[in-house]
Amino acid sequence: MRKPSTIYPSSARGDSTSFLPANGRGSHWQRFFDLLARSGVPEKYRPWYARHVKALLVAFPGRKLTDLTTEEITSYLRDLARESGKPVWRLRQQVDAIRLLLVDLVRSKAARRVDWAFWAEAGGRELEPDHPTLARELEPETAVALGLRAKDRLTDASTQLLVDLTRTIRSMQYSIRTEETYRDWVRRFLLWSGKEPDEIDDAEVSRFLSHLAVEKKVSVNTQRQALNAMAFLFRHGFGRELKLDGYRAAKRPPRLPVVLSRDEVKALLAQMSGLYGLIAGLMYGTGMRLMEAVRLRVQDVDLTRDMILVRDGKGRKDRVVPLPKTYKAQLEAHLEDRRAVFELDRQRGEVEVFLPDALARKYPSAAGEWIWQYVFASGRLSVDPRSGRVRRHHIHETSLQKAIREAARVAGIDKRVSSHTLRHSFATHLLEAGYDIRTVQELLGHADVSTTMIYTHVLNKPGLPPVVSPADF
Repeated sequence: MRKPSTIYPSSARGDSTSFLPANGRGSHWQRFFDLLARSGVPEKYRPWYARHVKALLVAFPGRKLTDLTTEEITSYLRDLARESGKPVWRLRQQVDAIRLLLVDLVRSKAARRVDWAFWAEAGGRELEPDHPTLARELEPETAVALGLRAKDRLTDASTQLLVDLTRTIRSMQYSIRTEETYRDWVRRFLLWSGKEPDEIDDAEVSRFLSHLAVEKKVSVNTQRQALNAMAFLFRHGFGRELKLDGYRAAKRPPRLPVVLSRDEVKALLAQMSGLYGLIAGLMYGTGMRLMEAVRLRVQDVDLTRDMILVRDGKGRKDRVVPLPKTYKAQLEAHLEDRRAVFELDRQRGEVEVFLPDALARKYPSAAGEWIWQYVFASGRLSVDPRSGRVRRHHIHETSLQKAIREAARVAGIDKRVSSHTLRHSFATHLLEAGYDIRTVQELLGHADVSTTMIYTHVLNKPGLPPVVSPADF
């Protein structure tokens, strides 16, 4: 059953004949309305669907729907997504109406090749102003304000402390994830203590860490993360080292990662197609993290040398991973389509892409160059609320996460599958194939081999490169 809150506007009104042609309800329209009823579309929303179908017919006058090509349908959907100011529900509804018409009613073979899942999500979430990709653009004061909850009651001194810490973290070139994590832990600590910053002592931190272990029952890693944030607070916020004594350490051991068998991976990926299927396949075939995959830029893909350069990974490190030959042709075709969209954007003067750090100031024209474009770009353009600039960001990671979970459900995999499960499976399958753990460590970008050891206790077998992606086994 559909979720009305994501597809249907609460303001939609009208009867079922409002948007039909003047000659009344012909047999095809009757079949379409019957299809809407079978598909669970509430009657009061069906006029919107009829309106969207009529707009498609007007766009292709005199054409049989079965004669429309995949490229023509995709181009039409792309134009719908380009319309600025369109609410999320309308684009999703337009895509849904056209899919029902072409795929379910007229059974167009060309329509079945359209990436409907991608276009449906093109009307979904845009990158938020505080999204990790964009957050560096925010002033520290704005970043702190966006991180506060409605019920938070911080004093002016505590808020200023968070702002000052944010500036310090950025000056030290820490990752945006570390910035967000440290800021959130300090926020939680200040709220828990209820004291002004100049009243806080070391014993207060000990009590807070014990509170996390005893009452919140957090894991060892979570408590250690909080401890690191507190140490940073004291060193750079208070100008002295944190000295702890007698706090209760968390005892719950970290969980082992969920790993799929090779057959389960095949079953999962078999349920995915189009853009999300390609990204999921590359995540398994390369071991990339979720954000590393969606943030790939054109210049990071080397089709000649069959490799992908993962930039600014965890710990702000770069690394090289093998490009799976299984997905090379599909990736090449995708890049050709992506180039066509880029050229269309350029003709319309809308080619700008977000650039990290100070690159936008150092290379003012780089934002409009092909090599800096995102490989997996969003289907819709975004308007920056501060500058008013139009950009094409990467797809929102939640869309991919949702697609992976749904594929696991349809495949009947009785495990808690997430996007990170593909990375866990990549590492485990390499080790099972005999690759030494140091090689796997480098491919995963782990700073310490002990992190990689969580996957297996297989003996090291050095000297086995060049690495072949597990997607090609």
